[in-house]
Amino acid sequence: MLDIRQRTGYLFLAVTVGHVILISAQVQSKSGVRVLESVTLGAFASVQQATASVIHGVRDVWGNYVALRGVRAENEVLRSQVADLEVRLQEQRALAARTSKLQELLSLRATMTLPTLAAEVIAGNPNPGMLTVTIDRGTADGVQENMAVIAPRGIVGRVVGSPAAHAARVQLIIDRHAAAGALTERSRAGGIIVGQDEPDRAPLRMDLVSSLADLKVGDLIVTSGAEGIYPKGFAIGHAESVERGSGLYLSVTVRPVVEFRSLEEVLVVLVPARPATAEAAREPGGGPKR
Repeated sequence: MLDIRQRTGYLFLAVTVGHVILISAQVQSKSGVRVLESVTLGAFASVQQATASVIHGVRDVWGNYVALRGVRAENEVLRSQVADLEVRLQEQRALAARTSKLQELLSLRATMTLPTLAAEVIAGNPNPGMLTVTIDRGTADGVQENMAVIAPRGIVGRVVGSPAAHAARVQLIIDRHAAAGALTERSRAGGIIVGQDEPDRAPLRMDLVSSLADLKVGDLIVTSGAEGIYPKGFAIGHAESVERGSGLYLSVTVRPVVEFRSLEEVLVVLVPARPATAEAAREPGGGPKR
């Protein structure tokens, strides 16, 4: 009995829904569209809208992911290219700087009448007691002890010790054990240039300058050749301070024209050192020869 009643209820419900559907199919709304068609269209439109939203969302997420992967790969390529360009730029700058220095060296060599030999600085000296550098030229190239070494701007120093076949040590003029005969280019006042290892002062000083000498701050100091090593007339530095001493001599400090910290290429003057003559020794105090 219960099954018959349930089946009858279900059948009645189905018939009722069928009638509603048939009536909806025949009845029209105010806009002229059948009610069934309007309801069906609205239901399917909602489903389609939801489906389209999901599809668009998935597509956007996937597109953004793919685009992001592409951007990352492109960024990696760009970073690699930038790094490569930076390395090349550094190489070109170094090459340009070296070319400029070599050009200065060649220009100096072309103007000199003395025989010279181009050399490259290959090492410094770890011993703080003596300021030296090592060059890549030696006895096989004609280099001898006490030969002068110069740069485009002025005097560098002299070869010390016994050179090897393809290397030699050069004592810098700013070393506290170095010395050279000197003159002021303007007034020809003479003295002796010596190095001084004092960080708070100029690297050079000029000794034995008469207190009566005409010497001013900024005067160019050049070699006199009195010691028999350095060619005469090459720049050493500029007078940085000139003070009256307590005795017969001035107290003079000199700033060298050569930048020793960036020294890379030099010229060795292939002229053996000669003993200082009495006439040359007198020249720093007595002015130029007539």
